Amino acid sequence: MKIDFAKLQYQYQLYKEEIDSAIHSVLDKSNYIMGEEVKELEENLQNFTGAKHAITCASGTDALLLAMMALDIKPGDEIITTPFTFIATAETIAFLGAKPVFVDIDEKTYNIDPSKIEEKITNKTKAIIPVSLYGQPADIDKLQAIADKHNLKLIIDGAQSFGSTFNGKTDSNLGDISTTSFFPAKPLGCFGDGGAVFTNSDELAQKIKMLRIHGQNKRYHHKYIGMGGRMDTIQCAVVNVKLKHYKDDLAKRQEVAKKYSEELRVKSEELVLPYVDKRATSAWAQYSIRINDEGQREKVQAKLKEVGVPTAVHYPMPLHLQECFEYLGYKEGNFPIAEKISKEIMSLPMNPYLSDEEIEYIATQI
Repeated sequence: MKIDFAKLQYQYQLYKEEIDSAIHSVLDKSNYIMGEEVKELEENLQNFTGAKHAITCASGTDALLLAMMALDIKPGDEIITTPFTFIATAETIAFLGAKPVFVDIDEKTYNIDPSKIEEKITNKTKAIIPVSLYGQPADIDKLQAIADKHNLKLIIDGAQSFGSTFNGKTDSNLGDISTTSFFPAKPLGCFGDGGAVFTNSDELAQKIKMLRIHGQNKRYHHKYIGMGGRMDTIQCAVVNVKLKHYKDDLAKRQEVAKKYSEELRVKSEELVLPYVDKRATSAWAQYSIRINDEGQREKVQAKLKEVGVPTAVHYPMPLHLQECFEYLGYKEGNFPIAEKISKEIMSLPMNPYLSDEEIEYIATQI
């Protein structure tokens, strides 16, 4: 058997007629930048998430930049975040001249550990950016309490978690600003790059809308230093179609994750399976297991590849050990849980369309 990791082609064929029609509608009108499909998607995202404002943008990375720019993050400011995430989370902080301040993670959820945050707060700290890793929000109750206590902003990096919830609210409707990504392999993906910023603040929304179009408040009049951060009309048209089916896809992801856990519990006691906080639901961007026998992960990956089962490692090196962040002065041993997880974690094929037969095959091979 040969397993497809994300089944993007399969999904396209499912919705092909609707997607092709939506793309050709844009082509027929040739409204490639800020066409009506952009506004339509933003309204649909607002309805789906409950957030007052959804502002589309060019990528999940741009979404983070826009969020921080809207909050006036300046060179020398400090932002607390996790070292166990995709680089964009911390890269965008550094890009604006601010300083990423890392805090270790919770060993069960792999999200930032709120109990370790307050000791890192200084008079330069301006915000906390938790990441909803693998699709599950961090402990928003504790994070919001810390942010409120210290007068900090809370930006949710929900690049992997669109449609997840915490205490019944989507993580696009939490914190001061939330962001997401529509990269093709995300739970809700477009056919290129795309992203969105969510907020319940009229003032922040208005500013973000200007910032993504070079800070314009009207054509060729620039209130802010901004960026070219728009999401293409064609990509918005694609997400509009896929969003109509997204509740079903999310439910199927839950089923796939449940079946994985059932099969793997029966077949192996050597693995650490995903844990989801009872207050949360995960969008299951990844189904990630841990092989906590040192040095065995790569051998398991190689064997699985031989039998047609692709795997991935999200992420093999924590950010504090990356060459580009050497200037921060961190060293091995600073964040032992993130370092431990990075050596053990392994993601299995995850998408809404994995069959029971495929899941059983993967579990048996593992």
